[in-house]
Amino acid sequence: MDAATDQKPEKVRINQNNLYREEIFTDMTVGSLHQMTPVKANGEADKQRKVLFIGNTQLITKQGPLPIRFPIEAKNLPQAAEKFPEAMESFVAMMIAQAKEMQRQEESRIIVPGSGNIKLA
Repeated sequence: MDAATDQKPEKVRINQNNLYREEIFTDMTVGSLHQMTPVKANGEADKQRKVLFIGNTQLITKQGPLPIRFPIEAKNLPQAAEKFPEAMESFVAMMIAQAKEMQRQEESRIIVPGSGNIKLA
């Protein structure tokens, strides 16, 4: 047997020092806001860490709906709702830029015949 297959996979564990309570707010049309409130292992609010906000919506593409989740820098729920459109547009612009860069890198790759992983018997 090979040493790599003899090893047991590491157990998956929840990081009890990084727990959040998630509350979801939606207008039932455009998307939703997820308020992530930090909590201690016993479920009490952890006032030492900052509340996080995440926007959630869908973009309609030729291939169908594309779900996106993006961070929103905000101190409270009303501010997160106000910043939702700008945060979404910024995130989508970043996704498009990354996709274009990946495409550019793929197009500039030199393909050398015979350099693949094909093995002949």
